[in-house]
Amino acid sequence: MTYNFDADRWLARELAALAERHRRGELDDSSLRREREALERRHERMVERLDGTFELPPAHGPTASPRDEDDHSRGCG
Repeated sequence: MTYNFDADRWLARELAALAERHRRGELDDSSLRREREALERRHERMVERLDGTFELPPAHGPTASPRDEDDHSRGCG
């Protein structure tokens, strides 16, 4: 499978968009810094996933018993 996503180009575009919003006055310095830090964290997580081996999630996880799903005696009245 070919995967052509470039996380660094994505980050550059997102940072440019933030800079433009800051230039237009939509973001103050503090907001720009917070948004930039959030983007950088998101980028780091993306790169970690892209650099790793893809694994499918387990086919069957824990499930609730049918009795739990049909028990309306608990919860809000």
